Amino acid sequence: MVVYKYIGRTSRGTVKKGVVDASNKQMAMSKLRTQGINPREIEESKSILHKELSLGGKVRNQDFVVYSRQFATLIRAGVSILESTKILAEQTSSKPLKKGLQAVEEDVRSGVSFSDAAAKNPKVFPALFVNMIRAGEATGNLDESLERLAFSYEKQFNLKKKVQSTLAYPVVLLFLSIVVSVFLMLTIVPQFVSMFEDMGAELPMITRLVMGVSESLQSFWYIFLIFFLIVAIIFNFLFKKNEQFNYSVHLLILKVPIFGKLLQKSAIARMTRTLSSLFSSSVPILQALTIVEKVIGNPVVGKVVRESRTSLEQGSTLSVPLAKSWIFPPLVTQMTSIGESTGSLDYMLEKIADFYEDDVDRTVDTLKSLIEPLMIVFLAAIVGTIVMAIMIPMFSMYEQI
Repeated sequence: MVVYKYIGRTSRGTVKKGVVDASNKQMAMSKLRTQGINPREIEESKSILHKELSLGGKVRNQDFVVYSRQFATLIRAGVSILESTKILAEQTSSKPLKKGLQAVEEDVRSGVSFSDAAAKNPKVFPALFVNMIRAGEATGNLDESLERLAFSYEKQFNLKKKVQSTLAYPVVLLFLSIVVSVFLMLTIVPQFVSMFEDMGAELPMITRLVMGVSESLQSFWYIFLIFFLIVAIIFNFLFKKNEQFNYSVHLLILKVPIFGKLLQKSAIARMTRTLSSLFSSSVPILQALTIVEKVIGNPVVGKVVRESRTSLEQGSTLSVPLAKSWIFPPLVTQMTSIGESTGSLDYMLEKIADFYEDDVDRTVDTLKSLIEPLMIVFLAAIVGTIVMAIMIPMFSMYEQI
């Protein structure tokens, strides 16, 4: 949406100035006329005060999942696309989604198809959504395409949340372990250091090590802080700007024991679910693979998808590049090959997605039951080491007394 300044006259002849937001100048003029204002001058506003109206942030996954299901339900109930878009724009609490739907509504009123109008707002409507809608419009099965789309988004969102919740727990506990350790090193340990020095006792290796770390943190804490900030900034920059670095990080994560397997299964489920939805909506296979490569969110899996598209362009099959990659287990390649040979690829991909989504659910439940005691032991080991470093020399001194 763009903000336009205008000068016009009302039906009573009164001069009126103001601003109006619309997708283009013609829409802005039409909007003013419906409000009873005849615009004489109208131009895009350059004021920084109006910039926020024209900027659209990214829609949260949760908001888009809810919108997809509501849109599918309204269309299935016989409500027109225009009316459905208007209703959902009025009731959504997401500002970026509201602006996107308002822009789509204006374009649809002017005769533009819904898919073309949505394609003008890529920050709001992803390529998967646009292409499945376009295929539904072309085949006349828009309600079925929307049902598949809503189901696919719900499945992927639920799977993503489960994986995130599993990974978040150890990260939070690791952070707490670091905070507790630093706190002990900076506040508790120094109090005992001066006491040990006054008594001149011979200290064990573990105590000397902990005291050395404590003294380093007290003297050079700002150096450690600057170092970690620089590392974080460089990592973030390379991760976003350097494709090779981004690929290497994702590859390394997939190789991590236990959690790497979980992310691998999640990526397979997302890829096969998306492909199945696109094929079922009659999206051409090469176009479907291009879309999947963009939305999969993992460059390692995306590379294999790109190789599969190249294989199809050269007259080979989809399953050949999958079979050559370590990412895809034999179950995936064999069922994909059967689907290609029998003409039921969309069905086979859906079954693969179902299998790996269930597998991820079972893995998540198992990990949750194991992670908590393991992380508690880990935290206890760190804190216990620091406590032992203080208590061992104290016991030795008591024995001497």
